[in-house]
Amino acid sequence: MRVPSRTSRRGRTRRKAAGLAGAVVAASVGAGIAPASADPGLREVMLVGSNWQGTADIIRARGDFGKIGSIDLIPDKDERLREIYLNPVKLAYFLGIRVTVGEGHDQYVDDMYTTPDGSAVVASRPSFADVVSVDSATGKVKWRFAVSGNRADHMAVSPDGRRVAVSASTGNVVHVLDIETGVELGRFPTGDKPHENVFAKDGTIWNMAIGDVNTPFDDPLLDWTKGDRKITVADATTYRVVKTIDMRERLDAFGRKDLSDAIRPVAFLPDESKLYFQVSFFNGFLEYDVAADKILRVAELPKNPATGPDRTTWVNDSRHHGLSMDPDGKKLCVAGTMDDYATVVTLADLSAGPLIPAAKPYWATVSGDGKACLISESAADQVTAIDFATGAKITSVPVGDHPQRVRLGHLPADWKSPTATR
Repeated sequence: MRVPSRTSRRGRTRRKAAGLAGAVVAASVGAGIAPASADPGLREVMLVGSNWQGTADIIRARGDFGKIGSIDLIPDKDERLREIYLNPVKLAYFLGIRVTVGEGHDQYVDDMYTTPDGSAVVASRPSFADVVSVDSATGKVKWRFAVSGNRADHMAVSPDGRRVAVSASTGNVVHVLDIETGVELGRFPTGDKPHENVFAKDGTIWNMAIGDVNTPFDDPLLDWTKGDRKITVADATTYRVVKTIDMRERLDAFGRKDLSDAIRPVAFLPDESKLYFQVSFFNGFLEYDVAADKILRVAELPKNPATGPDRTTWVNDSRHHGLSMDPDGKKLCVAGTMDDYATVVTLADLSAGPLIPAAKPYWATVSGDGKACLISESAADQVTAIDFATGAKITSVPVGDHPQRVRLGHLPADWKSPTATR
């Protein structure tokens, strides 16, 4: 298979919801997307968070994926900046995020979901170390929750759409909030730098801690310096930790001592019997049997010859970052972040489909009808849809500066972009 050239990508120089209870699509929880809605007054949409711009572009959830509008998720930016610049500790972390994980930019939005009635978009904002609810009609802040520590990261929404879990990446905890009010319902401790969260169908929450991805100690012999990396599984009702999974032990037993145990994006099979996960510095993913508690297979995907071997140049220890499972559980869409492509892998034999050129793809999400995978091309400021059946590109849609997370959600059927509040 031919790997797309890194020099061919556009914009190289610019590094630029939840539904009604009980109506859940087959693979929604394991895929980390919003529950389905049966309310005819709601419109299914996809939200694209532009990390460096602080907006969520709203696009159609199927078909041509055309843009419908946008919502400013930092309407209180001036207030937050005043607060930060008057606090030396907050300012140090704010500037630290800019020069490390932010690649020279402030990180204004990481993750986002809609409330069950579509009246608000709830977003995590790394540089502001908070979660905020923004009214989808007025664009005004409804509530704000400051996370433990100094940076907010990935989120997940519960199957009924009424709770949202957020990783406090420097606080080493996951907060679970009421999505309507922002009231904290509980929290649980994690490993170092909690990252992705998933509400599982068995009534647990899975958190993946990736450790210190912005240190210069990227040589494999120094991997141990990256911190306490593990999966933490907590009861989704009591928020008590029920088990932890150290993938270092499982990787060693599988014969892959060379791979990092920093788990990046994950995807469950629809029945959640198997977990697929990416790890730092690796161009591929692994398959983990949940009941047997062991790694079964590894898929190593093509390398882009234009991607240099210097691991310190790979953004936040990524090589590949983004997974989404088709509703039938037969195919996996993979974002090859530092290799500048995306591809659909058939799980039966781990064969990769066409390599679709993409400029630093940072995430992968399933479309509303389950027929396509949407990847965020963070270096081209666009999202691209790929057909699960053929692996071919469908279309690309321009969005804001440095898109990262893409999530399925719901807004009122007659929704229009609110007037900017700043």
